[in-house]
Amino acid sequence: MKNKIINIIGGCAMALFAFSCQDLDRPELGNYPKDAALPGGPLKFYVAFDGTSSNPLMNAVDSIKAKFPSDNPLTSIDGISAKGVQGEKYKYIKYTSANDFAQTAGSFTVSVWMQKNQQRTDHIFSMPAASDYHWSGGSMFLLTEGPVSGPVVKFFVKDKTGEKWFEWVGANAVNGLYNGQWHHLAFVYDGSTSVMTLYVDGQPHSFKSEWANHGNIVLEPSKITALKIGAGPQEFTATEIANNGDDWLKNSFVGGIDQFRMYSSALTATEVQTLFTKKK
Repeated sequence: MKNKIINIIGGCAMALFAFSCQDLDRPELGNYPKDAALPGGPLKFYVAFDGTSSNPLMNAVDSIKAKFPSDNPLTSIDGISAKGVQGEKYKYIKYTSANDFAQTAGSFTVSVWMQKNQQRTDHIFSMPAASDYHWSGGSMFLLTEGPVSGPVVKFFVKDKTGEKWFEWVGANAVNGLYNGQWHHLAFVYDGSTSVMTLYVDGQPHSFKSEWANHGNIVLEPSKITALKIGAGPQEFTATEIANNGDDWLKNSFVGGIDQFRMYSSALTATEVQTLFTKKK
């Protein structure tokens, strides 16, 4: 009888411990878009924005490791495939990280569908970094700017050994990008060649940007503090927001975003074409 009482007490204690350790703020797992790629594959982070839940966090959950954002203030809209999100000034979706992308991305691909119809300097995504890491406040970000007649695209990377702006500007501007239609962008960096290829709607841009003799990038996960979808690496203060502030390193993306993907490999032209034709 004594042993039986001890077992009952021990079982109750374990149940109480398990309950107390639950993350009660985390939404319960339910139906959300799941990619066919396994967590150990090259697709490290993927958000389809296709959820139809009344909980906005569920609608922006990462499908690779079920990572929920800490905040999602963006409105759901019709995307290229099912739903997307509408960017808004001073608002963005924030995650603690892009899973293990930073640890594994010697070569990498960032793929996204975007919709924009105005001249504005803003960011589709960024990976903010510690305040003492770089003057930009970031380790990686995707900047769009320039007029409707000559859209400019810039992809910034800061790693352990240096920094690089991969740019499509001037004669290499991405014409037609700001026409209010959905466009697919894929930024493919190949560490074996140190070259980034920009694919627009499944086709490679004629200009390729090279990080001369750099090789694989070496991101520093301990320095990266978050992943933002729809904003730059720095933060507006409450006073700046109240005064309708504008800053190229802080601005939020004001267009549509859908099907955001981060791979720790350089996708082939055929793989990028498949993302475009299948609206993934």
